[in-house]
Amino acid sequence: MKIFALLVAAALVLVSCQAKPATPAKPGEPSKSDASYDFGVLIGTNLKQTSVSVDYDSFIQGMKDVMDKNHAKVTPEQANEAVQAYLAAAQKRVADANEVKEAQFLAENAKKPGVITTPSGLQYEVLQQGTGPKPKVTDTVKVDYVGKLIDGTKFDSSIDRKEPAVFPLKGVIPGWTEGIQLMPVGSKYRFFIPSKLAYGARGAGSRIPPNSTLIFDVSLLDIEPPAKAPTHK
Repeated sequence: MKIFALLVAAALVLVSCQAKPATPAKPGEPSKSDASYDFGVLIGTNLKQTSVSVDYDSFIQGMKDVMDKNHAKVTPEQANEAVQAYLAAAQKRVADANEVKEAQFLAENAKKPGVITTPSGLQYEVLQQGTGPKPKVTDTVKVDYVGKLIDGTKFDSSIDRKEPAVFPLKGVIPGWTEGIQLMPVGSKYRFFIPSKLAYGARGAGSRIPPNSTLIFDVSLLDIEPPAKAPTHK
């Protein structure tokens, strides 16, 4: 677990620093104070990404019990197990809340003019209809896209990277695999992808929470030619 690993690393380094007489940092080297602050930034960043709140007094007390007293109320293994359970419960609360929001959003969105719902539950809207061929599931495509959550938060964009994405349709989330096959080359569609056709109850990292409907504006630029088989002499 990334957070727990950072906590352990921070504790080990700071304990070793406390166990030795303080020596001034050499010019250009970070001081003990600087390093301690940096550890706090790393740990705080990871905690913030989980969207889990902590009690700062208890957090600091746990660090002090290990570093100053060399004795904590629980073992590292027990602490890890408790943190894992706490994070799992917090993730489930987020997933349950998002499941309700998703159902409400998709039900309302399906009523909007121009929005089409497929049998799988995928919803899409044609922003620009192209005249080229449609890709097959076995094809590799070149696209530009912007991905957002239903609250408007942007989590990915090939346009921001200034480089179109190229990928095989078999290698992406089911909502993309299905949706892009509907598009003639030259088209721009907006897809509303239910979580069951995306990342489900697990989510994807810190940017896509559990049970998130994903909204993608996708421009299908081209269907890539199949790779040539190597020739044998």
